[in-house]
Amino acid sequence: MKKIQDSYKKPIPAKSLLQSASVNTAIVPLQPQEEKIISDRERLVAQVERINRMAGELEAAILELKAIANTLNTQKHCPLIKPNQYKNICQYLAVSVPWVRKKSDQSFILTTRRVDLFRAEREAALLAQQLRQQTKKRLASQRHRKNKAEADIKRFFKKH
Repeated sequence: MKKIQDSYKKPIPAKSLLQSASVNTAIVPLQPQEEKIISDRERLVAQVERINRMAGELEAAILELKAIANTLNTQKHCPLIKPNQYKNICQYLAVSVPWVRKKSDQSFILTTRRVDLFRAEREAALLAQQLRQQTKKRLASQRHRKNKAEADIKRFFKKH
């Protein structure tokens, strides 16, 4: 293994260091007040976006909690529910999350937004109803075509 030798350099005189520092260092000018206001406004908007993003994440976590509780409620052998006793594992009251709204004058309002815990169930019921109606229409249309075809066949054989 080779040994790496240290290279020796002469120390730089203190006078030389001061001269080079004064030449290369500039004083940073003070920022005008207007730029600071813009920066603060940008920080405010960023914080509003952060709060609203976190509210969305919190809403998603609440809905996931409900889904997990519903799954446990449908299981026969749930450890949290006594046998032969139907009981919901979770009770749902009105829930809201913090929300920041932007007004038309570009100011903000810190308020709350309601979390609709039963929207998925309503949407599923509405979709099921729409599908049932479409199926009824399709079946009625098929019956109509079948009846028409049978009537055409009967007419054909009566003629011949």
